[in-house]
Amino acid sequence: MSDTPFGFGLPPEEPDNGDEGKKKDRQGGQGGPNPFGFGGGMGLPGGAGGQGGAENPFAAMFGSMNPNDLGAAFQQLGQMLSYEGGPVNWDMAKDIARQTVAQGTADGVKDTSVGIAEKSAVEEAVRLADLWLDGVTSLPSGATTAVAWSRAEWVEATLPVWKELVDPVAERVGAAMGGVLPEEMQAMAGPLLGMMRSMGGAMFGQQIGQAVGVLAGEVVGSTDVGLPLGPAGKAALLPLNIESFGKDLGVPSEEVRLYLALREAAHARLFAHVPWLRSHLFGAVEGYARGIKVDTSKLEDVVGQLDPSNPEQLQEALQGGMFQPQDTPEQKAALARLETALALVEGWVDAVVHAAAKPRLTSADAMRETMRRRRASGGPAEQTFATLIGLELRPRRLRDASRLWASLTDARGVDGRDGLWEHPDMLPTASDLDDPDGFVHREQLDFSEIDKMLGEAARERDEDGGTGAEGDGKK
Repeated sequence: MSDTPFGFGLPPEEPDNGDEGKKKDRQGGQGGPNPFGFGGGMGLPGGAGGQGGAENPFAAMFGSMNPNDLGAAFQQLGQMLSYEGGPVNWDMAKDIARQTVAQGTADGVKDTSVGIAEKSAVEEAVRLADLWLDGVTSLPSGATTAVAWSRAEWVEATLPVWKELVDPVAERVGAAMGGVLPEEMQAMAGPLLGMMRSMGGAMFGQQIGQAVGVLAGEVVGSTDVGLPLGPAGKAALLPLNIESFGKDLGVPSEEVRLYLALREAAHARLFAHVPWLRSHLFGAVEGYARGIKVDTSKLEDVVGQLDPSNPEQLQEALQGGMFQPQDTPEQKAALARLETALALVEGWVDAVVHAAAKPRLTSADAMRETMRRRRASGGPAEQTFATLIGLELRPRRLRDASRLWASLTDARGVDGRDGLWEHPDMLPTASDLDDPDGFVHREQLDFSEIDKMLGEAARERDEDGGTGAEGDGKK
């Protein structure tokens, strides 16, 4: 990510005649400091109303750009000021993400369209992965189709989910920024606040677009963050990124692709056949967002002292933690729920995939350790979420959860292990990860039996009511 907040560059240093230039208005008269930080008079060199040698007023904002770059900059500025949507300008985010993808990754690899041979290889890998998974889990296949995506296609397919995750946080920050001004000033500054909202939506869109575009160059599927980012029923892999991922592993490319297909297909089974799981995870993210408390006192201090002609000051304030979430009890609870749920999801996938791969792939142990380290040490997904919403999606207890699921398999079998996903109250808790043996051998509630008992009780009650009605009729 760029060091400049939201990806905006800073204007160059003040011109040599900055003091004199600031004293002139558009007609060369007296005026106060230019609130937008533009330099000197508005006249162009040699133009009507300008004086020879007068500097370009847009140079301070756009620097020395060629005409094409300048046109793009004005187009982007127009998009910022004309935006009237929600807290994030998602059209801008998509455009910037696509532009970032088009530039290629740091190693110089450019995005390419997926060829027929690559599509066939992905489809075959997912088909074989599903066949292997049938023997190690009672959950049926969750992938109705297998797709091979380019990086640009990954951006297009996952943006709806990014919107669902990021909008709650952007709304909180936007509301806090608007609430800094006193009410009487808010009424007077209506147009200005509207422009601020437009600019805020553009700022979030710029940052999110860049982050998602960078992430598109590193992910290998649609479930790298432990959340289902793609459409339901689709197991998706990115052949170009899989090639980069496996380049230095010393593992045949077919095995790398098959192992990653196993992980993608296992995630698909879990999210397809545990109907409450997706809302449980996304609800924890939203709960975390609701707990965000923007440091409004710091924001007020910055706004009160801000020099509009000195954007570096705002940059320093942003980097200094103006929007750092406070450590509230609500956030702690939401974060604990999310971390435990992610660990259980990732641990189950890890255990199930290893059971399927170990007898068949010579690289199973090496691939397992590589993926564990990638997830537990904080990969690109974690950095993206930390940048966008101040939240780390790290399954910190992945290994503990994986051991617990493996122990459950030994003690209760595949059906007994997977049956725990029937209800969220049946799953292990964070404390159970501390004592996996105690959980494995603890007597578990059978919710299916409870439902059966409740159903029988309801039928008996209906039958008794019917009998009573007949008896009353005979009297």
